[in-house]
Amino acid sequence: MSDVSLTKHTVDEHVRPAPAPPTFGEAVRLWARIGLLSFGGPAGQIALMHKELVDERRWIGEERFLHALNYCMLLPGPEAQQLAIYIGWLLHRTVGGLVAGLLFILPGALVMLGLSIFYVLYSDAPTIAALFFGIKAAVLAVVIEAVIRIGRRALKNRVMVAIAVLAFLAIYVLNTPFPLIILAAGIAGWIGHRLAPAFFSGASHGKGQAAAFKGAVDLMFERGELTHTTPTRWHAPRTLAIWLPIWLGPVLLIWGLTGWESVWTQLGGFFSVMAVVTFGGAYAVLAYVAQAAVSSFGWLAPGEMVDGLGLAEMTPGPLILVLQFVGFIAAFRDAGSLTPLLAGSLGALLTLWVTFVPCFCWIFLGAPYVEALRGNKALSAALSAITAAVVGVVVNLALWFSMHVLFTQVRTIGLGTDVPVLASLDWRAALLAIGAVIAMLWFRVGMIPTLAASAAAGALLMAAG
Repeated sequence: MSDVSLTKHTVDEHVRPAPAPPTFGEAVRLWARIGLLSFGGPAGQIALMHKELVDERRWIGEERFLHALNYCMLLPGPEAQQLAIYIGWLLHRTVGGLVAGLLFILPGALVMLGLSIFYVLYSDAPTIAALFFGIKAAVLAVVIEAVIRIGRRALKNRVMVAIAVLAFLAIYVLNTPFPLIILAAGIAGWIGHRLAPAFFSGASHGKGQAAAFKGAVDLMFERGELTHTTPTRWHAPRTLAIWLPIWLGPVLLIWGLTGWESVWTQLGGFFSVMAVVTFGGAYAVLAYVAQAAVSSFGWLAPGEMVDGLGLAEMTPGPLILVLQFVGFIAAFRDAGSLTPLLAGSLGALLTLWVTFVPCFCWIFLGAPYVEALRGNKALSAALSAITAAVVGVVVNLALWFSMHVLFTQVRTIGLGTDVPVLASLDWRAALLAIGAVIAMLWFRVGMIPTLAASAAAGALLMAAG
């Protein structure tokens, strides 16, 4: 971007009026919009929230958005949904977090349930497949925009760029577990604050960087309106006393009614454990889930897990909704006295419950303490380094997604690094992806028109053979 455009951007930020706090109704409408448009995995979802909440509406400032994202990246489970819960909680307390989190997953969960039913009833759905073929290609534009948007704001100097590059190499080439990458980045930031604080303070070192602005949330803090963000002595035990029974109560009840060997107890127990150890998002845990679902429990055939992942990639919401597909298939095939479709639907609901209820618990439990530590410079330095590492992880996700959209074959080399088979390039997917990138990044076409046009183009290309 040129110095002229950057200067214009800075001036525009100064002349824009102070953002007004959103009403609860305005927030509900926006969270519903985000839930319907949250394609593209965590990269695209975080980019969408940044665009809607920070850039366009200025409900939350850049620094507080990244601070919240850093915390969510440290948690097990889908970080994009947890970020929505966090910001919803900031704006409208617990009910705001509940609405934001539920609306983030509900559209995708309903679509995934419909696709799961369609999957077991019909082995081939060419029209639906053609439409989603176009959508998947267009999602690449969203992912690329996410890399550019988050990277431009997080990589403020050469040290942060280096951390991002090292994080990408660690996860892509060396298959380093995501929690270790985050831990190493945090330690590097903590130590770096003591040795070279200028590089880890979060201050900008590039020319022409726009000054950070204050969002509606930041102004509400200054006016002393957000008293719920201050932790009290009884906050932690009270939160755990409420949310642990909500989370595990149904699992224990099902265990008592059906016994340990039932598919219901196995689903509830297995995916409750997954909710605690799924650091790094869906991609980090899919290999383990696939092995357990296929080999240990026998819920799915080997190729069906891949089919489920493909369905999850085509729906809005967290990619980890693939677990809902697993729960549906497992219960559908072990329905007992229930009809298979009813059993499958209940299995999907149970899997959703034990996968996503913990996300609300983690946010409502920890967010007040995270907000209270925003002024800690050493912690801020560690979180800034984590944000830089996240950029490298997002680039890896974008590359993974690109390979599986643009190429029909991917092979593994070296230490487990995936590379595409160049001869398997799908020219139709490449054409649609290039068109979507040009439309969104060059002509600034909105996401909805781009997705709709790409879906229609995908249907036409598939029909043409």
